[in-house]
Amino acid sequence: MRRILVIGIGAGDPRHLTLEAVEAIASVDVFFVIDKGTAPELLALRELVLRRHAAEGHRVVVIPDADRDRHPGDYDAAVRDWHRERAARIGAAIADELADDGVGAFLVWGDPSLYDSTLRVLDRVRSAGIVDLEHAVIPGISAVQALAAAHRVALHGIGEPVLVTTGRRLAATFGPDTPNAVVMLDGQLAFTEVDPEGVEVLWGAYLGTPDEVLVAGDLAEVADRIVEVRAEARDRLGWIMDIYLLRRTPVGASGERPG
Repeated sequence: MRRILVIGIGAGDPRHLTLEAVEAIASVDVFFVIDKGTAPELLALRELVLRRHAAEGHRVVVIPDADRDRHPGDYDAAVRDWHRERAARIGAAIADELADDGVGAFLVWGDPSLYDSTLRVLDRVRSAGIVDLEHAVIPGISAVQALAAAHRVALHGIGEPVLVTTGRRLAATFGPDTPNAVVMLDGQLAFTEVDPEGVEVLWGAYLGTPDEVLVAGDLAEVADRIVEVRAEARDRLGWIMDIYLLRRTPVGASGERPG
């Protein structure tokens, strides 16, 4: 039976690969790549990973991405339609390019468990009967972990929860009783709409790459700076991949945040 590995490869530093990921990459016959117009720097990093760790004779199969409505009236329905078309294209590529007993792989930036569609799409491939396969997941270093490491912080105070959300959902989910929120996929700069009273932000872009940039401080004081730094970096490089942590300043006699 065809076997598909979904391998997390970290947030941008080739050294983020786990030993398990290195071993998995070396076992792969065919790497499937969805052509999403990824930034040249990320393409170069992926090629570096394959040069270092893939077996001699491996192949790379590029799958054109399905069209997607970026401003739909019904967001969930649009994503389901996009995943359905992706599943058809991926299933066809696996059937055509991977031998019945072969090992294929998808390399996923960060970790496959966070805001990545690969696992959902493979479930669609299997349930639709497009091609018979089994799959396994090799976890990676997520952007969430890379952000916390870059700022040298824990994501939460003692016993506190952490919300992981998107910019699109931030206004609805980061309420006054939410002590910590990690925000991903925020192309709309949703943090500028948050009540900044008592909120600290720790922001990072291009984590794990030579272009890494960090900003931290009280949201009221550094929000405009983040907007400026982000715009400059995007104009200079032609792309942006960023993430941030919002956390509420504790109320207490010491004025220190519990760690």
